[in-house]
This record gives sequence, C-alpha cells and structure tokens, in this order.
Amino acid sequence: MGILNVTPDSFSDGGDWLDPGRAVEHGLALVARGADIVDVGGESTRPGARRVPVEEELARVLPVVRGLARRGVLVSVDSMRAEVAEAAVDEGARIVNDVSGGRADDRMAKTVARAGVPFVVMHWRGQSREMDELAGYGDVVAEVVAEVGRQLDAVVSAGVDPSRVIVDPGLGFAKGRRDDWALLAAPDAWAALGRPLLVGPSRKRFLGELLADPATGEPRPARERDDATTAVAVLAAAQGAWAVRVHEVRATADAVRVEAALRSARPARA
Repeated sequence: MGILNVTPDSFSDGGDWLDPGRAVEHGLALVARGADIVDVGGESTRPGARRVPVEEELARVLPVVRGLARRGVLVSVDSMRAEVAEAAVDEGARIVNDVSGGRADDRMAKTVARAGVPFVVMHWRGQSREMDELAGYGDVVAEVVAEVGRQLDAVVSAGVDPSRVIVDPGLGFAKGRRDDWALLAAPDAWAALGRPLLVGPSRKRFLGELLADPATGEPRPARERDDATTAVAVLAAAQGAWAVRVHEVRATADAVRVEAALRSARPARA
C-alpha cells in the first residue's frame, strides 16, 4: 500500500502532493514501483495535528481519487469522516482506511456497510492533538488487541461484513517506542482476531528513535528512515501481514517479493 498524502502538514511529506495533477502522477508512479493499493489521505494525523474542515478534506481528496480510479488504480481513502469516505467511494475508491476504526464518526461503519467495501479498522484512542497523552498501558499487546477486538465487534454490529474487515495495530498512535516494538513482535496475538493485518511502520517515530544519532541523541530525520521501514515491512510480511503501508514503495515491494519467494521455496511440512 503506497501512501499518498494530499496535505500541507503530514510529518514527512506535507505539501509535496497538494496539487491534484502532481498527486495523481505520484500515485501512478507508486503503482509503477510496485504498489498494489494507493492510499489517499487529505488530513494529517501526525501527533499534535488539528483537524481540517470537511469541505477542505473533500477538496483535497476527491480529484485525486477520481483521477487514479479512472486510470485503473486500486484506491483506498484514508479518512475518519463518513462523508469523505462515501464521496470517495462514489468517485471510485474501493477500500476505506479509517485510523479511528469507526470511532471518530459514528456514521462511518454504517456508511461502509452500505458501500460494501473493505474497511481498515485501526487501533485508536483519540485525536492527534491528544494521542500522546493516551499512551499508557499495563500489557500493551493484550490491551491493544482487546480494544481492536471491541472496535471490530462494533463495526460488525453496525452492518459491516466481517469478512471485509482488516485490522491495523496503529503503530505510533497513542503508542511509545517500546509499545510499537511489542506490537510488531506479537503476530500470534493479532492472528487470534482472525482478520487480515495491515502494518503501517513508514518513517514512524519509533524508527527515528532507534536510529538516533549516537552523539546527540537526535532521532533520525523522517525521510532517512526508509531503509528501516523496509526492514520492518519485510519482517511483518514474513509474519503473515496482509499488507504494509509505506511512503517509498520500490525497495519494500522488492523485499516483500524476496521473502515470498523464499517462503515458497521451503519444503512443505509433513
């Protein structure tokens, strides 16, 4: 899944793809580099970000979704708003990726149910401006998986086909560095939910902190975390992730294909 942020303030690529024409060309480039899905988002969810008016989000997202869908691209819309999701599906989006898992807008699950499209339910505890204050856990794996399970139950109760739900641990959202690593290291806990898993490690803070300058302690800049992103992505693929969501596609797509080839070459177990 290639990331296409049509925002001025996303944490690593804000402003790069605000122009709809350039955004569509970038989306096509992501596909050429190996993306199976292009995830279009018009509202930053970086820590501390403030929400934008729905009219602005619609104006950013819809021309890009329309342009890519008309070129045959499998488009996902990254939004917490039912109105945006519905309009994007009408323009050709075929997946709704809601970082709040249906919690930010109580109309979202029913909207997705009517649309009949796959729904990504991410672990979420609150909006970006407050999420760092919500990163308190006793047992992070047990608590996050349980909370996602409750979100899954809620959207299914609202009418979403359970076979169309994808879950996402929400790396970096109300999580500290150790929390992110613990969630990545627990594939069996996620498998217990019985749903495909989307992993979004791309350029996240936990990688910047891991790769911090040894002399100053300063985290590695966001745009210099792509190699580490690829490493996490291929490990997630090896553990059975359905998809990985990244900014720079080619290296990750290549690495995931290498992992798949190695897995297919192993002798079948008796």
